[in-house]
Amino acid sequence: MVQIAPSMLAADFLHLEKDVRMVNDYADLFHLDIMDGVFVPNLSYGFPVVEAIASMAKKPLDVHLMIVQPEKFIPEVKALGAMMMNVHYEACMHLHKVIGAIHEAGMKVGVTLNPATPVCMLADVIQDLDMVLLMAVNPGFGGQKFIEHTIEKVKELRCMIERTGSKALREVD
Repeated sequence: MVQIAPSMLAADFLHLEKDVRMVNDYADLFHLDIMDGVFVPNLSYGFPVVEAIASMAKKPLDVHLMIVQPEKFIPEVKALGAMMMNVHYEACMHLHKVIGAIHEAGMKVGVTLNPATPVCMLADVIQDLDMVLLMAVNPGFGGQKFIEHTIEKVKELRCMIERTGSKALREVD
């Protein structure tokens, strides 16, 4: 099954309502990228913008936190009504604990891998994940060239999911 999850980072912020309606009409879920200027060099929108999008969204929210210590924001992401909280493997000192806390908050858990992080790093948590997001570019910058090795990583991830019986979905950004 293929789902479409447009990144609202590509929205026209002068006409955000129009773009939210378009996602409601034509896509399966909202992908909301939050950047902190620390984990990735750029900043994006914060919780007030996500809250505005959430107020109009008729499709589930996948909140992708490209930030250090994403576990600090579990209550805020939950309060938005997010279906999924997506954190970077590289940003979580105690990933298993973060996964458990997100699940305890009632959300699905996605874990994102940067291009240089091997899929095998998820072997100990794959059973606990609802989604794995593979970055096909370095996070934090738009307009980059697709990193071809991502195709091999998708294959590796599929094999890991099948081998372990995990129910995790696969997403590519």
